[in-house]
Amino acid sequence: MNLKKYLDQQVEDCLASAGSPGAPAVVKQAGKPEFGHYQANGIMGAAKKLGVNPRELALKVVEYAEKVLHETATLEIAGPGFINITLSPDFIASKLTGMFADKRLGVTAESPQKILVDYSSPNLAKEMHIGHLRSTAIGDAAVKVLEFLGHEVIRANHVGDWGAQFGSLLAYMDRLENEGKPLATELKDLEQFYQKASELFRTDEEFARDAREFVVKLQSGDDACRSLWQRFINESISHCQAIYALLDISLTADDVKPESAYNDDLTEIVSALESKNMIEISDGAKCVFLPEFTGKNGDPLPSIVQKSDGGFPYVATDLAAARFRGQQLRVNRAIYFVDGRQALHFNQLFAISRKAGFFDKSQDFRHVPFGAILNKDGKPYKTRDGGAVKLADVANESISRALSLVGDKNPGLTEQDKADIARVVGVGAIKYAELSKNRTTDYIFDWDTMLSFDGNTAPYLQYAYTRIMSIFRRATSDNELNNVAFRLEEPAELALAFKLLQYSEAVEGVTEDFQANVLCTYLFELAGLFMSFYESCPVLKADDETRDSRLKLCDLSARTLKHGLGLLGINTVEQM
Repeated sequence: MNLKKYLDQQVEDCLASAGSPGAPAVVKQAGKPEFGHYQANGIMGAAKKLGVNPRELALKVVEYAEKVLHETATLEIAGPGFINITLSPDFIASKLTGMFADKRLGVTAESPQKILVDYSSPNLAKEMHIGHLRSTAIGDAAVKVLEFLGHEVIRANHVGDWGAQFGSLLAYMDRLENEGKPLATELKDLEQFYQKASELFRTDEEFARDAREFVVKLQSGDDACRSLWQRFINESISHCQAIYALLDISLTADDVKPESAYNDDLTEIVSALESKNMIEISDGAKCVFLPEFTGKNGDPLPSIVQKSDGGFPYVATDLAAARFRGQQLRVNRAIYFVDGRQALHFNQLFAISRKAGFFDKSQDFRHVPFGAILNKDGKPYKTRDGGAVKLADVANESISRALSLVGDKNPGLTEQDKADIARVVGVGAIKYAELSKNRTTDYIFDWDTMLSFDGNTAPYLQYAYTRIMSIFRRATSDNELNNVAFRLEEPAELALAFKLLQYSEAVEGVTEDFQANVLCTYLFELAGLFMSFYESCPVLKADDETRDSRLKLCDLSARTLKHGLGLLGINTVEQM
């Protein structure tokens, strides 16, 4: 149950009964959490619309509301016309009972849509680097939340596997094979492989000529060249899947639909644009000029869909992908999690696609941008030699650091337990560090902060979960918790209970603007309120009825923490 939506509807109904039909209700949480305070602020606007005194309208609303909400809450008028709503402990307990019995923890499924989520999308010419963390982590959390809310989600990993850069890679592979060198060994480090091929292209004219010939062969469908290319692609995808497995990302090889998959559609895309009279020739290239896109001097900005040499830039491939998603998959929504620096590209892409009819007005195609990851100096996070940090190295470093922390915290664990816990903590730390930040802003990558057991971090939340599990390992009650009644008497109990009831609001809030930090903040606050409850309200030493009620509160807190972290793609452990 979403408490805010429930109260919104109640206040709207009361406004309508008081003579203000259709007035928007604005209910928000107010005051200390332990008292379950909300405040209805829609009265002022409604009174202005009706031309009446706000306080007089508030009196009418309260008169109607008290008939409806008399067992739910107490209401009082504050200031010029605000209405303070205080939920009763009995109401909170009754809704908490429903949440406890619900496998979905009170979160209602939405009307299902077919939603495609385009995320991660690495360039297969190189290994995944830390810059891919944001798209990958944010996108995977989004698909998990959307699926939980009842939507049919299509994961789309639009990997880069085409273009001129592959000419150098294929020429280098060909040279290695001719020299009898083991190709599999060389491909183990894709980054080094790419660097060697690029260096040869810059310094060896014969190699550069061969590389350009390989591009032509690749694009013309030469069988031998395609076979060599496919070997490289398969190896690259296996590298990506190893990263996804390490980071517990739900993308599979079946979710890959690469740029090359649309290669045969590119001439059709140009023809379709020409049939709509959208193509203009500029310096020999086929371009689309839309009036809403201009440069600083007011000149129109072109979107090149076919170069003067006949080649196709990636906007053509993206147009083909948009048409496929809009017309063949018939998605209701397509969400693209891509770096904010690509905003102009996607604005042009979607504008062209709409005008060309590649998807219709009812279909929502949207670019969801994000900022950059920075080092402590506020500069892009790179290696000492200026290269991008490999994502595999980041994950392994985090796990290694977590292993040391776990060993210090609980030296009595077995080595295998330490390793298992370290993997969960290390991976969770880097993902949560990403997800807990505002998606659109840059953030500083700081090992000490993200692996801390204090503050808004994954280790803190994971540790809070283990604290609850330790209570149940020590509990001796044989009572079935389903039959236990909640007794909410202490302020810390009410505060924790009230926060638990806001879980559905937090989950639904993630997809409003795809800000996972909404759920992160909720879980952090929930963990903090549980710690306060645990410190001020004895559980196992309380009398029988109070003990069982508090155990039930502990159980629901643990389930909510575990479930919320799971939606973020973060695992929990039973002890730490």
